[in-house]
This record gives sequence, C-alpha cells and structure tokens, in this order.
Amino acid sequence: MAKIVVIGGGIGGISQAYELQKMLGKKHQLVLVSDSDRFEFTPSNPWVAVGWRTARQTTIDLPELMQKHGIEFFGQGLRRLHPAENRLELNDGVALDYDYVVLATGPRLAFEEVPGLGPDGGFTQSICRTGHATAAFNDVQKLLLNPGPVVIGAAPGASCFGPAYEYAFILDTELKKRKIRDRVPMHFVTPEPYIGHLGLDGVGDTKSLMESEFRDRHIHWTCNAKVTRVGAGKMQVTQLDEDGNEKKHLELPFVHAMVLPAFKGVDAVAGIEGLTNPRGFILIDEFQRNPKFTNVYAVGVCVAIPPVGATPVPTGAPKTGFMIESMVTATTHNICSAIAGDAPQRHATWNAVCLADFGDSGVAFIALPQIPPRNTNWASRGKWVHYAKVAYEKYFLHKVRAAMTEPYFEKAVLKMVGATRLKEKVQ
Repeated sequence: MAKIVVIGGGIGGISQAYELQKMLGKKHQLVLVSDSDRFEFTPSNPWVAVGWRTARQTTIDLPELMQKHGIEFFGQGLRRLHPAENRLELNDGVALDYDYVVLATGPRLAFEEVPGLGPDGGFTQSICRTGHATAAFNDVQKLLLNPGPVVIGAAPGASCFGPAYEYAFILDTELKKRKIRDRVPMHFVTPEPYIGHLGLDGVGDTKSLMESEFRDRHIHWTCNAKVTRVGAGKMQVTQLDEDGNEKKHLELPFVHAMVLPAFKGVDAVAGIEGLTNPRGFILIDEFQRNPKFTNVYAVGVCVAIPPVGATPVPTGAPKTGFMIESMVTATTHNICSAIAGDAPQRHATWNAVCLADFGDSGVAFIALPQIPPRNTNWASRGKWVHYAKVAYEKYFLHKVRAAMTEPYFEKAVLKMVGATRLKEKVQ
C-alpha cells in the first residue's frame, strides 16, 4: 500500500485528491493537508468584495466532506517539508511520512515587497483570499458612503492579473447601480507592458478588448507601472519606458484601493536545495515531478514557470483553472504509473479556458496551450460571459461537494474546442 499526501485545499489540491481517489480506489492511503478547514472558490472573490456573494456562499467545510468521501484530512497546515526523509511536519508538530507527495499549496502573498501594501497593516485591499475579499467589502461600504478616487491593479512581479481586471469592472458596475459612479474617479495600475497582456503577451485580441472596455467605462490606466509605496490615501507609482528607464512619477490619491501582490512560494518549502527556485516555487520536469526528489509532484500556482517574455517591470505567468486541472490529471496518471513500477508517460497540456466577469458582461478566452506559441489563440466579449461565470461557479462548487473530477459531458464539451487535459501519450 502506498501513502500519498496532497498538500493544499484549494482548486488544485481538492481536484488532485479526488482524481487520485478515483483512479487508485481504496487500495492505497490518501491524505489531504490544508491550512484551512474550508475550501474557497477564489474566482468568486471579486463578487464577495462588492457584496454580490457572501463567504458562506463560496466556501465549503472540508473535515466532514473529506470524511464522507473517505479521504483523511488535516487542517493544521504545513510547517515544513523534509523531502530527503519522505516526511512532512504540520504546524502543530504532527509528523506525517509519505511515499508520494503532491504540492498544491498555492502562493505566499508577498505584500511586504511594497511598503504599505496589503490589508494586514497596510493601506490596500486584496481579493486573493476570501477573508481578504470580506475585508474589502467592508472597505467598499465606506466608499459607498463617502465616494472618492479608487485605484486598482497589481504590484511589480504579480502574475495573476485577471482578478484585478474583473474587480475593476465589477466595482464599476456596482457604482453605476448605486448612481455614484460619476463621483468615483478610477485608475488602473499594472506592471504589464500593455492593457490585456495578462502575463501571457495577450490572448487573441485582449489588448483591444480590454482597452475598449476601459475607455467605455472611463477608467484611466498606467502600464509599465511600479507601485513603490502606499500610505494613507496615497499611492506612489513609478512608470518605466520600454527600455526600463524611469519615465514618470505619480502620486495617486484614493479612498479605496485594491492591488494584487507578487506571489512567492510558501515558507514550508522555501530554501530547499533542488526543490525550489529563488522565489520558492517548485521546480518540476515534464511529468510534474521535481527532478531531484522524484516522488514529489507539484500542481497549480506553486509551480515554477518562467515569465512569458521580458517586460520593463517584472511580471509572472498565471496558472489558471483548467491549466491547473491538466496538471492534476497528468500527475494522477504519473503517480499511478510510479506505484505500478512503470515510468511516467503523461504530459499536461497546460491549456487555458477562462471566463472573466465584468459585472454586466465579460471576456472569454481560450489559449491552447496557455504559454505561447499556441495552436488556438481566441478571445470574445459579451453579456453571455457573465452568466457563464455564474453557472460555472455553481457547477464547480457542486463538483467539490460530489467529489466529481471530469464528468463525460464536461470532457466532451471542452474537447469540441480542442481543450484536453493530457497530451497524446508519449511512447
């Protein structure tokens, strides 16, 4: 009997645990470790921040759910991984050994890299966690009572830009509903070299789509922007030119600000030679395995992926939902092969299928694969995207409760647009 430990209770970790359980059955021991007793559907956080959802509606309690589905659960969180010893240490001192471990920890939010950034001791809000989004909602209520300037965007080194765009447009929609949008100047700051870059050098015509949306909504923007310091009601921003030289210094006033931070790897794996890169992200080979510790696998945001091209201000590459699920499926097959004594054979496609909600419309894009060059590079805007995102939220939460992985109808629909999780089998 093999013991497999999955670390992380988010989209990647939950999906990984369910897929392993489905493929391995009850012949092996499966353990899920999380730093929280609840699953958070993070794509809904922009809605939580403006009051369109509550935390209760977008989270699921894990202890009873995991017991129901026969998966051992620990909610204490990981203090340290000891890959040379096939052992991990939880935050309460409990030690667990393993035969295989899958890291799906998500990131550490590096607010400290910009003085004054972040909701804990800083002056800006975040939507990276559901708790952060709830705090942002409280700050939005103050904005509604005393309208004034808003600044939204991302810090240098950020890699997941989609939620910032979503939040800007969703907040714009909410302010219009309240009839106070005319009293709230909005400014978007981003390290991206152009609007719609998304850390991916764009997908389809996202540059034109996003710029058009900003113009229609009267949202000003600054690209190649380095947020350098945040104080009470003031944000210092330096804009660089295409050669990386300082071009302009801005001081942006705000009543409400939401800025996504750069990501790093979690402390529990930081500094382990051969496991992580200097930012603490997990090094993997084409089979999602760490090259040095080959019984250690990684999926999701914690994986080390080089940025897409050089930019004047550093940006990272996002790891989106379907891309993560493709990593999960490849990892499941490769762990099963390892248990059987066979060499790994399955490669994740890293395809991306995304829905970005704008409150009253949205943009859908398909990037096959997510990292250029691509076989498919498509984006489209319309009101239907908003309703599709709402439907997807309900569908994914149902999948988590029901321990579903990739139902046949989901697989068939995605295959129609060329979005498969696995590459053709390597011979």
